[in-house]
Amino acid sequence: MITDTELKIKGFNTLTATLGAVEAERFISLILREPFDYTKWQHHLWENQSIEDISKAAMQQRINSKT
Repeated sequence: MITDTELKIKGFNTLTATLGAVEAERFISLILREPFDYTKWQHHLWENQSIEDISKAAMQQRINSKT
């Protein structure tokens, strides 16, 4: 497990690489500005999928990331 600081750095680097510096900062400000319940969001994210479907999608993602 990495430290909180390392996680923040990796997260920001990932956002910056994907969105660019300006949009990454904008994304962070949007998250900080709005009340956000990660647990509730996560609960609704997968509500229409079975554990098997989620597992298959995760395994496929892993295979795709290796190529």
